Amino acid sequence: MTTKTDGKPGKKATHATDKAVVRALLDRQRRTYTARAGIRLRNTPAPLYQTLVLAILLSARIRADIAVASARALFDAGLRDARSMADASWQDRVDALGKGGYRRYDERTSTLLGKGAELLLERYDGDLRRLREESDPKKALLDIPGIGPTGADIFLRDVQGIWPELAPYIDRKALDGARRLGLPASPKKLSGLVAERDIPRLADGLVDAALDKPLADEVLAAADAA
Repeated sequence: MTTKTDGKPGKKATHATDKAVVRALLDRQRRTYTARAGIRLRNTPAPLYQTLVLAILLSARIRADIAVASARALFDAGLRDARSMADASWQDRVDALGKGGYRRYDERTSTLLGKGAELLLERYDGDLRRLREESDPKKALLDIPGIGPTGADIFLRDVQGIWPELAPYIDRKALDGARRLGLPASPKKLSGLVAERDIPRLADGLVDAALDKPLADEVLAAADAA
């Protein structure tokens, strides 16, 4: 049976349940973006900052695998927290981004990473747990150079696993993926299809489905065959 996956609301095969589609998606989405970047996400300053850096890189018009590789290159260069990022030279940051393949935006992003690190040190002493205490964390994130609405969504999507008051954080792009897969376009209903610990992985998987039509086709075919 042909399934619509053209970005408009999808239509599952008649016997493919929502849970079967989600299972097929998670089978292909073994790790979140943070895990792919080598970040062991915990509620401590360094991994939270690394997640923010990854969100900045992912929010540019560049392939996700290049953003992830570039985040790894920055961390491998020792730029793992706000202090080390601020203390690094502009050229050090450019060189690390280049090693990850982030060449189209490397110079501008190096500047943004430096300015963002300085702001975090000034406002939160480099500790993003203090941002969590803000009355509106998303609004506070938008003050950080390099973070726009998309970057804020990426950051909050992944930290909901350790900041459970945010859950379920299923942003607009993830909901686009849900529609493409014929799933409910409701954060509450979507989160009810998985264990609480898997909500960030589901959200990232839905984003991948929104961005990658062949992946969505593969997920729907697998769900149909289950």
